Amino acid sequence: MANVDALTEALAKTKVDQNGVSFAGKSLKLDNEDDANEVTEAINECTDLEYLNLEGNTLGVNAARAVAKSLEKHPELKRALWKDMFTGRMKTEIPKALEHLGNGLVTAGARLVELDLSDNAFGPIGVEGLAALLRSSSCYALEELRLNNNGLGITGGKLLAAALTDCYKSSKEQGKPLALKVFVAGRNRLENDGATALAQVFKMIGTLEEIAMPQNGIYHVGIKALSEAFVHNKGLRVLNLNDNTIGSKGADHIAGVLPHLQALTDINFGDCLLKTKGASRLAEALTDGHKNLKDLQLGYNEIRVDGALLIACAMKNKLKIVSLQLDGNQFGTKGRKELETKLKEFGKLHVLGSLDENESEESEEEAEDGEDGNSTEEEESADESNQSHNNSVTIVELTDSNISAKDFLKSPNMDNFMALGDNRTVLIYEEIKTKDQQDIDSYVKVLMKISAMSNNLKTDVSDASSNVLNTYINNFLFGHNRRIICGPSQILCSSI
Repeated sequence: MANVDALTEALAKTKVDQNGVSFAGKSLKLDNEDDANEVTEAINECTDLEYLNLEGNTLGVNAARAVAKSLEKHPELKRALWKDMFTGRMKTEIPKALEHLGNGLVTAGARLVELDLSDNAFGPIGVEGLAALLRSSSCYALEELRLNNNGLGITGGKLLAAALTDCYKSSKEQGKPLALKVFVAGRNRLENDGATALAQVFKMIGTLEEIAMPQNGIYHVGIKALSEAFVHNKGLRVLNLNDNTIGSKGADHIAGVLPHLQALTDINFGDCLLKTKGASRLAEALTDGHKNLKDLQLGYNEIRVDGALLIACAMKNKLKIVSLQLDGNQFGTKGRKELETKLKEFGKLHVLGSLDENESEESEEEAEDGEDGNSTEEEESADESNQSHNNSVTIVELTDSNISAKDFLKSPNMDNFMALGDNRTVLIYEEIKTKDQQDIDSYVKVLMKISAMSNNLKTDVSDASSNVLNTYINNFLFGHNRRIICGPSQILCSSI
């Protein structure tokens, strides 16, 4: 009786209405069919299940099978809102759970319009289960696909692209090709190769209205491929490439297609190392047309005042503009006043965001040095390619650094940490490798110094810290079956 009362109380707290069921944020741990009773009862009770929101719970394979069984009775399901649904699960469990859920949708004959699996760290392995779902008839009518922060990597990006390609071709054979409108895949380490694979999908689909791919380590090579795909999606309204290394070369590619994208309302190229040259090219491309533009974000790009003034002039005829974000650039006090004066002339000063982090203008020589910040891009791409083909081997080239690992360990601050460059994992390891790795106290002290960087507000700092930590923790925990070989030019980590 107590169990019945508990279930009744839980169902009373669950949002069940004529449109669907939501267990969002309930932190339920559903391991087996019995655990899933709350969810299955709510699904069975709902007569018009247009959405199922399981965000913030954790679903095991057997529980997923039970939920899928209930979904078989609901062909009307349109929105699968399954963010953050596999916390604490083994990566091998996730494909099986997704496969069960997908089978339930197929059996029901459901036609999803939205699939949100963001914040599920399933990585390339999890894409196997996702790919099966995307290839099924349940996704032929999909309009919104949200895969933010899934750890896809290059391999996962390619698998995703292949699945979407198959979905498009199969749906086209059925008379109505996949007409995706929203694609979100931020913070997935797609790199150039992953972005290029997805670009081919975008080019084929041609119906996208929103593309968000921030924080993916994409350089101008990947930006070029994406730009060529954007031009085939003339209805594109929202474009977010924040925190990728577009640089001036990438800006050239984007500027070349912007005249064809007159439906754009929101552009986010913040923290993309555009610099003055890249910003100037974008300003030129935006000057004529783009009457629907509402929000332009170009903060933290090392843009000097000359570039900012060109951007300001491009806003003159933008009657719908409500937000222009240029904070974190290099205008200096004088340049800031010039920018504000120029916008005031056009009656657009009110759209300018905060400039609290405006920096002093660099010298011409300093600003032009390393314009694209991608001198080692080819090497990095090659390294990622090696990783995608063989997950047991990682090769990282060593380079010189003005700051040594010893300096960082003595003074563990953000500047010293980032000054170590992309080889910080190797450099710090070289400094501490003489220590006995079974000496937990000494090892933990080093980890704590690195982990202090993980809470930094700057994404590149926190991500770099997380990457180093993951490498060292894995090496410490699994040191009995792994080795690290350091040569004069590279470090090789492999299973033995």
